[in-house]
Amino acid sequence: MLVSVVIPCYNSAHTIGKVVELVSEQFDQMQEYTCEFVLVNDCSADDTYAVIRELGRKYPNVRGINLMRNFGQHNALMCAMNYAEGDLVLGMDDDMQTHPSQIPIILNKIREGYDVVYGVYEKRLNSPIKNFTSWLNKVTSRALLGRPKDIVSSNYWVITRQVRDEVIKYKNYNPYVDAIFFRVTHNIGNVPIEHHKREYGSSNYTLGKLIKLWMAYWNYSMLPLRIATVIGSIMAVIGIVSGVVLAISKMISPSMTVGWASIVCILLVFFGIVLLVLGVMGEYIGDIVLSINSTPQYVVRETVNLKDRNRKRNRRYEPDQEGDRPRQQNAGQR
Repeated sequence: MLVSVVIPCYNSAHTIGKVVELVSEQFDQMQEYTCEFVLVNDCSADDTYAVIRELGRKYPNVRGINLMRNFGQHNALMCAMNYAEGDLVLGMDDDMQTHPSQIPIILNKIREGYDVVYGVYEKRLNSPIKNFTSWLNKVTSRALLGRPKDIVSSNYWVITRQVRDEVIKYKNYNPYVDAIFFRVTHNIGNVPIEHHKREYGSSNYTLGKLIKLWMAYWNYSMLPLRIATVIGSIMAVIGIVSGVVLAISKMISPSMTVGWASIVCILLVFFGIVLLVLGVMGEYIGDIVLSINSTPQYVVRETVNLKDRNRKRNRRYEPDQEGDRPRQQNAGQR
């Protein structure tokens, strides 16, 4: 059984070689599996793609993809899954935190008949900020993404070929792979695994990037709009009741002084709610506009060990075997 190991790579020149080496050692010990690697360089600032190119020369089963700009982790995963040809697709990180030693545990779990299996970390070794965002993800993903009850997601997962075939049909510019998994199937399992420390550097996710990633949830749920509707309705009722109470109080006591400060505070509250609702609507409208304008999910600059697959996907381009760069064919050869 062929397992496609898909890894989004960003500034991982110091670690990706070791990841490939250790994963290969694990599969050498499992006679029932063979593996291929699909490594996607998400426009790293270091020599990550040069390392991937060298790995492609050393290991025939290493496929490399270099993106034209930084699209993000989940876009890189979607790119990798589009090129994966395995019976199973295994998702990992490039920093050794999703350690190759845990691969047999995850593969044994999916043999129980699951469509998706997540490795669940018994003890996380992240920074406080990363742990907080993981907790926030756990709390909100069930409501916004439809995550099944008692299922925990992580960056270490394996899916079947059937799930992969459905996932790659999604072409939106801002994907979130866990949400797509939950849309495809609820036959999902968890298995406890060890979480290892990052061997080099620090996380590439800043707080701003984590917030942006969380905002991608909105592409898969109408809940924020419904919450805005409820808040607007509640504030409207409060406003009407307050107006009636104020009018009755003024009739009972004509000498009562109406304070400008209280009016200003009420206006600030109401206009704040209005702007909040407009902001939520703006996020949805912006996503619609970007989707209509065909914002790309990813754009491939060059590849390693993927000549035949590229020809099948786009007959207009024939990658060069030396550098594996796409080359425009003449119009008469199309």
